[in-house]
This record gives sequence, structure tokens and C-alpha cells, in this order.
Amino acid sequence: MSSKPRRTKRKQKPSQNTDEERYSWNSERMLHQLMTCNVKLEDNWVDEGLPKLVDDVIRNYETFGGMDHLEGKDLPSKKVVLEVLEDLLTVFFPGYLGSKEITKSNVKYVMGNMLTSIYARLTVEVEKSLKHICKKIKECPQDVCHAQAQIIVKGVLEKIPEIRKLLSEDVQAAYDGDPAAVSREEVIISYPCILAISTYRIAHELYLRGVPLIPRIMSEHMHSLTGIDIHPGAQIGKNFFIDHGTGVVIGETTEIGDNVKMYQGVTLGALSFPKDEKGNIIKGRKRHPTIGNNVVIYSGATLLGADAIIGDNVVIGGNVWITSPVPSGTRITIAPPEQKIKKEKAKK
Repeated sequence: MSSKPRRTKRKQKPSQNTDEERYSWNSERMLHQLMTCNVKLEDNWVDEGLPKLVDDVIRNYETFGGMDHLEGKDLPSKKVVLEVLEDLLTVFFPGYLGSKEITKSNVKYVMGNMLTSIYARLTVEVEKSLKHICKKIKECPQDVCHAQAQIIVKGVLEKIPEIRKLLSEDVQAAYDGDPAAVSREEVIISYPCILAISTYRIAHELYLRGVPLIPRIMSEHMHSLTGIDIHPGAQIGKNFFIDHGTGVVIGETTEIGDNVKMYQGVTLGALSFPKDEKGNIIKGRKRHPTIGNNVVIYSGATLLGADAIIGDNVVIGGNVWITSPVPSGTRITIAPPEQKIKKEKAKK
């Protein structure tokens, strides 16, 4: 009886990871990884390896500067700045925003204490922001930043009645411009554009007075909450309304007139930046669009560059791309896409 020939085992090629193996950490793969892992922590890592890691991190600080600030006394506290912002919003909308219970009987007492506290805390943070810039000057009198901070904060707080008037008009614009709005109360307490615009109007006053850091802390915090990105340097008129709001971008040198309404996804941005002979971006120039009065900009529209000058009484349709001037009284839309309807054949 003849014996069967032995089958030679073929050498298996090293398997290449499939997309599922590379990107899908399902429970079976996680369990396999857990049970087959042979790597163990060195017994002396905490005593020897960890101190070495600390030294590596310190050297990293020295190699990659600009990502650490070890002189924290000259940097404003983001936590305090946002607490001040919350209190300022309470001053603008007492009874609607903030955690303090405010009534007609205690409003003078509460506002007196709140404004005194805002003045003291904001002065400290503005002073630290100014010192952050002023420390570059070797012979800077120590009281200059403190005195300037007091003047700046006083000027901003004295603008509160004027800002509240503008915000009252913004609230009315939102109520009048949105058929779904039931009341002004609903607009104030629930519309993200009111938070974004209110924060912008505070940050803008600080920006106009040359305060570094703090205006952007405020505006970017509200950007993260509402999805509405308004640079503090933008100039925005009265009766401003952003419907829905998500994805709206308004750049630093944007100018917006009165009675302007825009929808979600609108970008008022810049084109590519001009550079000097060394390849550095040239800053301090007008880079963003100018919007006239009584303008409506529908969702997804993109307006870029300083040449995008929009006249009065203009309607800009959705998804339009504009980089050049638009005359007053113009309506701009894109041609509707051609629809092709293909009927599926009935199955036998």
C-alpha cells in the first residue's frame, strides 16, 4: 500500500492590514489586543523614566517656543474674563441671562454691586493684557498699564446704555425678521445670534481701545457656543440679525451697514493675503467685504475680499460667490441646477 505524498506547506505572505483592521476598533479586536499584549511597564519607570520625561518636556519648551507662557502674571485669566462677560450680559439683559435674581425692588443694589465688581475684575485683566505687550519695553513706568486699564474699563462701562440701545434694536430686528419668533422674550432667551452679537458689541469696544487678547477670548468663546464667528474688529451697524446663525463668519475688517439680515453659512472673508519681499503676510489692510444698508444675504453665500463692496438694498441669493462690487438695488442669484429624473424600470 503506497503512502500518500506529503503536502508541503506554502510559506504565507505577511498579511497586509485591511481597511477594517486599520480603522475599525471593534470589541473583538480590542479584546485580542488586550489578551496578546506582551509589553510590560519597566519596574523603575516611575523613579527613573518619569524624571527623564520631565527633562525632555522642559527641553521641548526651549526648542518650540511660543506655546508656553511661564510668566502667567502678565497674561489675562480666561476664566475671569468669561465670568466678567457673563456678568456684562446679565447687565444687558437682567432677569433673562445670568444666575442672579433681579427684581425692580433690588435692581439698583444688585447692579451697583455687579458693576463695581466688573470694574475691579476687568481692570485687573486689562492691566495684565497691557503688561503682556508693555513688557517688551525695558524702561516702562510700572503704573502706566494700571492707569490705562482704569481709563479703558471706565470708557467701556460708560458705553453700556448705548450698547443696550443697539441690542434692543437687534432684538427687534430678529423678532421682525423671523416669522417663527413668538415674542421678544423668546428671541432674547433662546436665539444664539443675540449672544453672539451682544458679545461682539462688548468685545468691539475693547478692540477699539487697543486691548490685546481679551476681545478674542470673548468672541472665540461665543463662537464655540453658537457657531457664529464675529471678529471684534468688524464694524456692524444697527438692526443686525443673523437667522439660525450656524457657520457664519465675519472677518476683522468687515463693514456692515444698518438693517442687514443674513442666514446660516454666510462667509464675509478675505482672499489670499498679500506678502512682503520676505514672504511675510502684510497686515493692517482692508481685507474683507463692505455691506451697505438694507441688505439680505441668504445661506451659504460667500463674499471675499475688500473689492466685494455691496451697495444698499441688495439681495444676495444662497450659495453665491462674490469677489467684486455689487451695485445698489441689485438681486443676485445663481441659475438653478438642471434636474434630471430617471424612472427605474419595473422589475419582472
